[in-house]
Amino acid sequence: MPIHITLPRLGWSMEEGKFLAWLKKEGDFVKEGEPLFTLESDKAAQDVESIDSGILSIPTYGPKSGDIIKVGHIIGYLLGDGESAPMASAPPEQAKAEVIPPRPEQSKTDPPATAILAPATSSAGVAASPRARRAAKEHHVNLSTLKASGKGGRIRERDVLAATMAFPSAGDGQKIPLTPMRRAIAARLMHSRQTTVPVTITSRCDATALLAFRQQLKFAAEKSQLPVTPTLNDLFLKLTACALRQHPMLAAIWEEDHLLLPGAIHLGVAVDAGDGLLVPVIRDVDARTLTEVASQSQRLIAAARVGQLSAADMQGACFTVSNLGGLGVEAFTPVINPPESAILGIGAIVREAVPLDNGGFAARDRLMLSLTFDHRVNDGAAAARFLQTLRQLFENPLLGLV
Repeated sequence: MPIHITLPRLGWSMEEGKFLAWLKKEGDFVKEGEPLFTLESDKAAQDVESIDSGILSIPTYGPKSGDIIKVGHIIGYLLGDGESAPMASAPPEQAKAEVIPPRPEQSKTDPPATAILAPATSSAGVAASPRARRAAKEHHVNLSTLKASGKGGRIRERDVLAATMAFPSAGDGQKIPLTPMRRAIAARLMHSRQTTVPVTITSRCDATALLAFRQQLKFAAEKSQLPVTPTLNDLFLKLTACALRQHPMLAAIWEEDHLLLPGAIHLGVAVDAGDGLLVPVIRDVDARTLTEVASQSQRLIAAARVGQLSAADMQGACFTVSNLGGLGVEAFTPVINPPESAILGIGAIVREAVPLDNGGFAARDRLMLSLTFDHRVNDGAAAARFLQTLRQLFENPLLGLV
């Protein structure tokens, strides 16, 4: 009996994915566990393994590179010896992989598509797909004015999108399509807004000793006494994990009817990947040495910037650290990454004149720490005590590293 190959769900919020490429050809024998195709999920591209064995059959309606496909839809089959694919042409609507086509280019010689702006009620009774109705509502298009391209005169989403091209936006500017990554980021931000009660508190700390210790580490690495040179961000991660061990409620995960205190400190680190924000997870930060943390974080950050993170690399964090200091940002309000209940924002290190007890001034390197926490999980005093501990560790880094 033919085995259906369906698009898997690779993340908790994944509803659709971008098909990138088949890793096997039509007619190839595929063994269980072999990579079968490459799929870009919410934020990462990864190879999907076959869950069974058989001869690969790719139907004519199968996905092409770049197609956006809904989770659970059939994209191919695995056949036994002598078996044939169940369908030679397009499958029934309910079994077909729903592929969202690119917006069609309009010929300069063709007359422009026309769409009448009208209330949604004027489209009642028109045969149209759910996606087409959502698009029509979003763009204020009267479905009854459109020419259908679907079976039986059914209006499809592409018909609505083609019609909207007759109404350019102000200034006729460039329209940028939403990538799966940008959709995932938007969904998570909305989820954070809807499911947390965020409060942000800040504290300025002295980073002079931290910078001096970092210079010692660089010197040791140059003398080949360290296998890898820890960055300032590696120090931030290690010291944050030490503070979380003293204040574990800041690492609590919000579940449906309880809070979960994790047994290990896995920290997410926000990384600018060029076309979006990725958050790889550094494992067991409190239990590892500084050089082990540095090696792990630098490997994952490099993978994030070239699009080689797996979904597993971005799961399991109990707290996130976001450092915008390298971009010159001194203070900001970071957004909690659910189901975590807190996130730390680290600003730029700035040299300032600090008053002394004798009436004089001294030049010191200082930075701003911004802690956003979910007020459902922690009260302000508990969050302030955590930030106070963190400031002490940043100002005396050896306290958290010996």
